[in-house]
Amino acid sequence: MGRLKVLVTLVLVSIAVLFVIQNSAMVEIQFFIWSFSMPRALLVLVLLSTGFALGLITSGLFSFKRD
Repeated sequence: MGRLKVLVTLVLVSIAVLFVIQNSAMVEIQFFIWSFSMPRALLVLVLLSTGFALGLITSGLFSFKRD
């Protein structure tokens, strides 16, 4: 079982590294008056993290126990 975890971890890390290498191009982000550039992979990571955090927050807000 331990070797399976190591294998799965290596595969996932390899996929992540390939993703970063293939998406290293800079993209320009414009929001109202602000404009900045960042690598595409970082933009995807920021957007996924933001969506994950918002999902956790909203699921926590709407999971009240009703009496």
